[in-house]
Amino acid sequence: MSFFAYKNGEMHAEGVALAQIAAQVGTPFYCYSAGALRAGWQEFADAIKGMNAPHGASICYAMKANSNLAVIRLFGELGAGADIVSVGEMKRALAAGIAPGRIIYSGVGKKPSELMAALQAGVGQINVESSHELETLNAVAGQLGVKAAITIRVNPDVDAKTHAKITTGRKENKFGIDIDLARDAFALAGRLPNLDVVGVAMHIGSQLTSVDPYRDAIVRVRELIGQLRQDGHSIERFDIGGGLGIVYADEKPPSIADFMSVVKRETEGLGCELTFEPGRRLVGEAGVLVSEVILVKPGAAKTFVIVDAAMNDLIRPTLYEAWHDILPLRQPRPDAATIRCDIVGPICESGDFLAQNRDLAPLSAGDLIMVRSAGAYGAVMASSYNSRPLAPEVMVDGTRFAVTRPRPTIEEMLSAERFPPWMEPTKA
Repeated sequence: MSFFAYKNGEMHAEGVALAQIAAQVGTPFYCYSAGALRAGWQEFADAIKGMNAPHGASICYAMKANSNLAVIRLFGELGAGADIVSVGEMKRALAAGIAPGRIIYSGVGKKPSELMAALQAGVGQINVESSHELETLNAVAGQLGVKAAITIRVNPDVDAKTHAKITTGRKENKFGIDIDLARDAFALAGRLPNLDVVGVAMHIGSQLTSVDPYRDAIVRVRELIGQLRQDGHSIERFDIGGGLGIVYADEKPPSIADFMSVVKRETEGLGCELTFEPGRRLVGEAGVLVSEVILVKPGAAKTFVIVDAAMNDLIRPTLYEAWHDILPLRQPRPDAATIRCDIVGPICESGDFLAQNRDLAPLSAGDLIMVRSAGAYGAVMASSYNSRPLAPEVMVDGTRFAVTRPRPTIEEMLSAERFPPWMEPTKA
């Protein structure tokens, strides 16, 4: 089922015309479909039920993909925990109603103060990524008089065959502990009195469109788990991470059922509780970015369609050379001619584009467009570059919608800054 579709010639999010939202909220704005979010969750939940994992399986939503409070709460109400990579995300998860014990704290560079905050909050699991972090966490837990439940994230040196900037499971990546050095790290953890080593974690990358890298990684980690048990460690959990891809252009990502079938086969008899950390797969196709055409600028080499969304709103096209389908909100005639154009924003950078060399139905000033598959790594990576206010976020549920994060005013942005005392104007 498509939750974004033309109805009577107008693009809708579920039962709400996106042009209606634009008229009330202004552009640009992000729009998330609650129905699409629930459908994505249900696909995972059904597949996990079919696994019959003897020691249980759980889903912790990877918040870095989209940390909107309403999105987190929706998943929490459905039964999700949260995978976080900062104290800020932890506080968001708690504010959205996620129980502390259902939070997993990942990340390669946690400060002592951040580890302390996580332990004080009662976070259920910390994924440790270096021997230095083991020693730091042990010291912090000792100060608090608690024992920290940890997994150690290993780097299985598997090529995820995804974009270089979002692959995380190779030796040359900064994440995790090299699998060949993992036994030494577990031995160290076992000697530290304030750590409770409960399992192994991995995460090999993002936007994977094949299950083969997962299979290869799980096989390597399964072998490691056997070695660790021989060494005397009680390995109860296997955190498999996330990273399953979505459709941006013509990708054919595996179904969740196919993915889980591979996991079930490769973890058969392992005797571990399994944890999955989907992010993009749950939210990517559930969100769009809506923008208005400012003007159309014919050039000697190409035509530029200048819109009011920019690289500060959606940086993926220029950062990752990413493709996002773009559609007009008013449905073109089937026989409509097309023009080749770049969809660009008003920011003073040549890298400010949403699409290049696209064949689209002719657009004019005032027309509205929709950028698809923008629910992941869109709003969360946005900035206020050029002093542009962050785009608001909207959630649609059936025939109702609400702004879940309003657009700040310029005055609100300015009010967050201060002059140093020596620049304050003197009183007459």
